[in-house]
Amino acid sequence: MEKKNILTYEGLKQLEDELQDLKVNRRKQVAEKIKEAREQGDLSENAEYDAAKDEQRDIEARIEEIDKILRNAEVVVEEDVDVNTINIGCRVRIMDLEYDDILDYKIVGSTEANSLKGKISNESPVGKALIGGKVGEIVELETQVGISRYKILEIQKSN
Repeated sequence: MEKKNILTYEGLKQLEDELQDLKVNRRKQVAEKIKEAREQGDLSENAEYDAAKDEQRDIEARIEEIDKILRNAEVVVEEDVDVNTINIGCRVRIMDLEYDDILDYKIVGSTEANSLKGKISNESPVGKALIGGKVGEIVELETQVGISRYKILEIQKSN
């Protein structure tokens, strides 16, 4: 049995939009590039043709990947999220007790994780430590450099 891909509604929408763009726009664009490259003649030394075929392969692989993710998707209804405990779909504000630094994260499934946008996976070390936590609690997690401690300051529904 394949692993369920936990997604927020926002993550589901982004994947559906990307899939639509790949199927409708990008496939046409790369087909046109291949057609133009073929018209140049000898394909054995045609870098444009090779590049377009590589791009086509990448597009088809991504379409297949998104299809697989969506087939096994489980969407978290963020409006129904309980803000008494941390779970997928919550926004959390925590304090790193070692550095006295306040951090804001949205807890998402691994498919949507993007630390640059403040989205951490429920499967990441920090995400695992936070899941089930309540405001005021201190969670600890072991890292390569020792134990990190975070105090949970706030839990909110994601907007």
